[in-house]
Amino acid sequence: MRLMLLYSLRNLFRRRLTTFFSVLGMALVIFVFSAVTMLTEGLRQTLVKTGDYDNVIILRKSSQAEMQSVIDREQANVVETLSEIKIGSEGRRLISKEVVTLISLIKKSTGKPSNVTIRGIDENSFNLRRGLKVISGRLPVSGSNEIIIGKSISKNFTDAEIGKPLFFGSRSWLVVGIFDAGNTGFSSEVWCDVNQLMQAFRRSAYSSITFKLNDNINFNIVKEKIETDPRLTLEVKREVRYYEEQSEVMATFISYLGISMTVIFSVGAVLGAMITMYTAVANRENEIGTLRAIGFSRRQILWAFLSESLLISILGFIFGLFFSSFLQFYTISTLNWQTFSELAFSFKLSPKIFSYSLLFAIAMGVSGGLFPAIRASRKNIIEVLRTG
Repeated sequence: MRLMLLYSLRNLFRRRLTTFFSVLGMALVIFVFSAVTMLTEGLRQTLVKTGDYDNVIILRKSSQAEMQSVIDREQANVVETLSEIKIGSEGRRLISKEVVTLISLIKKSTGKPSNVTIRGIDENSFNLRRGLKVISGRLPVSGSNEIIIGKSISKNFTDAEIGKPLFFGSRSWLVVGIFDAGNTGFSSEVWCDVNQLMQAFRRSAYSSITFKLNDNINFNIVKEKIETDPRLTLEVKREVRYYEEQSEVMATFISYLGISMTVIFSVGAVLGAMITMYTAVANRENEIGTLRAIGFSRRQILWAFLSESLLISILGFIFGLFFSSFLQFYTISTLNWQTFSELAFSFKLSPKIFSYSLLFAIAMGVSGGLFPAIRASRKNIIEVLRTG
């Protein structure tokens, strides 16, 4: 078997140009496949990381997003009395009543307006979210027309700079800080005082209520209390589950589009590999006869030619994944179709994507090389030596 593997490697090296183009075709398919799956994974990770497993988010029943939800003050006051809400180090309940809406800002890349999420926050909002830090400037003063913007907003939109005013809600708002929320959706938001935002947009109700549980095992208790209370028309979710749902529509679309493109490219790559291997069989009939004559079995011949196709696909996998891995240095800012607001996220390479790409490459190699390998193994010794 080792000898046949060396034989396959020698033949690939002898057909350098043909091998190069076959590997290039395989690499292109793996690049497209891995890039699409990395994009989908990046979107999911960005939104899932936005949520915290310890946090509970409450929306109006049947609301798909915070912007569709309306929670009046009376219901918010009822929720605030729950005993399962964690008490912070300062002796305050870790609960935040927030308003979420959209504003329009000008993108630097296109010079055109795009929707941006603005979140009205209170003094607990930062304490509820892990990993948030102010990287420039300061937090807005409560009760003022000051705002703090996410890192992605500062990077992608004009006038989103400290000391510059932004005009929305019939008011001028002063940017006083920039915060970094890591690779989460919060980095694509603008935050300001919730009461000022409600006044500016003439809102009398909240969009959502978020609080931290004093114990994770109390989630089902809280869910039952709120959803069975006749005074309330609210729905309870873990925050991480809520943000996971926000990625589903767009991630599914990207996956289907990517699969369609990958199938088209993979058919071409498999056909190319198959033609290459059939040509190799036709050009090496004399060699095949000689190998059979000196004692190599049909199975060994089959494995020799199949291994050539697999080696081409493995090389394509290595180069395709290598170049697609550099996509992790790029950040995409686009519209999230479920919230209709701008969201920045990056490509993410995971062990699962590595495994899927490898299996896909092997499948293409087997598909492209199996039938030519079978044909080579079935060659009659006397006939190929006579014709050779």
